[in-house]
Amino acid sequence: MIFSRTLKYLNYILLSRHKKGHGIHSPFVFDLVSRIFRNKIDPSITLTVEKVRKKMIADTRSIMVNDLGARSGLMKTNIQKVAEIAKHSPVTMKYGILLSNMAAEFGKPLIIELGTSLGISAMYMAASCTDTTICTIDACQSISEIARHNIIEAGLKNINILNGSFDDILPRLTDSGIKPGMVFIDGNHRKEPVIKYFNHIAEFSGDGTVIIIDDINYSKEMAEAWKEIKLHPKVTVTIDLFRMGILFFRGGINHNNYVIRY
Repeated sequence: MIFSRTLKYLNYILLSRHKKGHGIHSPFVFDLVSRIFRNKIDPSITLTVEKVRKKMIADTRSIMVNDLGARSGLMKTNIQKVAEIAKHSPVTMKYGILLSNMAAEFGKPLIIELGTSLGISAMYMAASCTDTTICTIDACQSISEIARHNIIEAGLKNINILNGSFDDILPRLTDSGIKPGMVFIDGNHRKEPVIKYFNHIAEFSGDGTVIIIDDINYSKEMAEAWKEIKLHPKVTVTIDLFRMGILFFRGGINHNNYVIRY
């Protein structure tokens, strides 16, 4: 799998547009890349979140994890060390900054996250848009409790952790009638569930909703899921960043797919 991902990455480098936006003819995508992707972040955000990450990496506790769909290939047992989870599961600072900038631009009035883990990505998104509610779902009670403590320690009050399966919790959010500005899918790395959750979200999302899917090149299944999702009729613009895939529901724009170096 590592060899296959390396080949995919080399192909991505060869095909991707410049990270500063050069050669991108769509005004919307050029603005997105040149302004939002490259936007600097408030240093206090990274300082706060990375302080929590550092603490988690040093955490020697072992906890019981009931994993309903995350990256099972990295961890072979349900008894896992917090430090190992912190090293492998959360987004890196680079992509945390991207999520933070995207949340500030597109997040209102609601951000939905599928997969809380230790709360790193939720904190990055919440810190940049404190007047937006982040509803993050995770099936693992023990990890959710650690995430709650981390969020309190970070002083963030606009994150709501919902503990349970995506199949149970997601319909409750959609029934609220509030259309999300942004959705981050990072809690399942299997083709059929990812497509199912995307389709469910697409049904109740409005014009302007942004959906970000993590690890689109993690496996053959994820690559196939990304390829199929891009064809959804509501999707008008897709951006492949190799690790993450971004999908826009925006009227008045011709469907186009972009590969951007990030």
